[in-house]
Amino acid sequence: MKTLKTLLFMAALTVCNGVFAAKNVSVSSPNGLLTINIQVADGISYSVVSGNDVVLKNCQIGLTLSGERLGEKPQVKSIKRLTYDENIQREIPIKNAIVKNHANEVRLTMKGGYRVDFRAYDNGVAYRFVTEKKGQVTVDDEMLEFDLDSESQLTMSQCGTFRQNYEERYVHLAAREYTKESPMNYLPLYVQTPKGYQVLFSESAVEDYPHMFLKSNGKGGMKAVFPKFALEVEQQWDRFLIPTKEAEYIAETDGTRPFPWRFFVISKDARDIVANEMEYVLATPNVIGDTSWIRPGQVAWDWWNCRQAWGVDFKAGCNEETYKYFIDFAAKYGVKYIILDEGWAVSTADPFHTNKDINMPRLIQYGKEKGVDLILWLTWLEVERNFNLFEEYEKWGIAGVKIDFMDRSDQWMVNYYERVCKEAAKHHLLVDFHGSFKPAGLERKYPNLISYEAVLGLEQGGRCKPENTNWLPFVRNAVGPMDFTPGGMLNVQPENNQTTNEVGMASGTRAYQMALYVLFTTGIQMLADTPSRYYQNPDCTEFITSVPVLWDETRVLLAEPGKYCVMARRSGSRWFIGGINDNDPRDVEIDLSFLDSNAQQLTLFTDGENSDRKAIDYRMYKGSSVSANSPITIHMARNGGFAGVITPRN
Repeated sequence: MKTLKTLLFMAALTVCNGVFAAKNVSVSSPNGLLTINIQVADGISYSVVSGNDVVLKNCQIGLTLSGERLGEKPQVKSIKRLTYDENIQREIPIKNAIVKNHANEVRLTMKGGYRVDFRAYDNGVAYRFVTEKKGQVTVDDEMLEFDLDSESQLTMSQCGTFRQNYEERYVHLAAREYTKESPMNYLPLYVQTPKGYQVLFSESAVEDYPHMFLKSNGKGGMKAVFPKFALEVEQQWDRFLIPTKEAEYIAETDGTRPFPWRFFVISKDARDIVANEMEYVLATPNVIGDTSWIRPGQVAWDWWNCRQAWGVDFKAGCNEETYKYFIDFAAKYGVKYIILDEGWAVSTADPFHTNKDINMPRLIQYGKEKGVDLILWLTWLEVERNFNLFEEYEKWGIAGVKIDFMDRSDQWMVNYYERVCKEAAKHHLLVDFHGSFKPAGLERKYPNLISYEAVLGLEQGGRCKPENTNWLPFVRNAVGPMDFTPGGMLNVQPENNQTTNEVGMASGTRAYQMALYVLFTTGIQMLADTPSRYYQNPDCTEFITSVPVLWDETRVLLAEPGKYCVMARRSGSRWFIGGINDNDPRDVEIDLSFLDSNAQQLTLFTDGENSDRKAIDYRMYKGSSVSANSPITIHMARNGGFAGVITPRN
């Protein structure tokens, strides 16, 4: 049940003739540990302190609309304070069924038709601009600039241009090393301060507006930059429209509107970063109404494994026999969907006709009889040119679409995402975006948007290494659902990964790969390997396909950024546990106090004795007794991990 308590405990404050030019205002988190100190003088700036520590300093903000600089010599008209105490029942609970929204807020209404909202949570802070201007305006620019301690450690994804598929590896460097000559980076940004604070910066409720990028301000800090508004575009190949002429401004939009939330998750405990739901809490609530038709789940995926099969009596490929083989596998293990990736259609320019080797109505019917639905891959460009396909696919009986290669995050493309989700929802279709930007709130507004890629995932073969993947719970997956596409059964240590188009290898041990199903959140979790490999590994396959994608509760048990992460997630009466590790073998002690007092039994997959060399090596333990009062110790090999499930003993 959703409950909301919003207390307004200071209605307004006016001084003298109703405005004043300089003012210091503060707002603290409900537990009093974080405070935002706001200074309104020649501009608007703020700092964030925790106790005696300054975590963020000299954060300067502003917004320029149609030549008017909001935040320059501001004059405060009123100050309002609010407290939010809300339990949100999440429609698609990929992390927790109940999401807590508990914060204190101060709203500074300025002369000139705008205000700035600052919100303090126990685990972070956020701010946004809200404007009341007549008609349409251009957003010439938005200013955000903040300083960092020179010894702060930055983890970021650097990029040379705004044309970006968001699949870059993480770069790690000290703030003093990040200079004007350094490439810009896209969000999220992860910062570790010399005093031990972990800080994650990103954005939410990005609507009718471009996504933010960051670059060095030349003073040891960061400043915001944005892709410009596209005036003219040019087609490249069958899937790209490249801006060739840009405006001087970044957006054209309504003058009366809220602008995106900018947020920092802050804690000395990295577990709080992994566990946060700030991106979701700050997003626009569901606008589509009934969500009972949305069925998140696992997917047997054809692309990574090149539609391979062996021990069969048909020629494997992009054909009906192969897809029936995938459907049979999915039906056997309770997997809800299969994806038909690139190649199913007669061409990428025709989303209505299949290649000569597929009879789509017959394949859809075959899947329905087996309880397995189909999801179709498409280029974004052909979706844009054929928006009636949503209506047509609903008639066919298709469950969803995987839309690829947007590779842009300017205002037009952001609006494209929303138009797709809105139209898909009308026709009860799920949406999975690849070649996409990061989550920034749209999946709450349109819960049929069940995942985004925006990650260097398993699809990248040898580029996908634990040294990068181990950061994902702290950075990318900490801001929303992530289609990493795990499940490779040919496991190798990273130095031995020789992935080719025909032979897909997964870096890290078998137990590491299995743990990703517990650690990574998404509404559409892939099984990337071929059914032939899964049939050869029935114990692992039975476990993987038993892992839910929706969770009642998540506990982050152990976390060291980039090194290891251990989680427990509850679905009903079952607790799944999983952990991943870096290149240094280690033992971890798992506190099981989250269990109830009843007897429990554990099925566990761990690294085998030789998995440091032969990554495919694993051990399975079944039926071990565990209890809330007795922690367990598990060894993780280099680039290893573990995965298991704890169930009530009968």
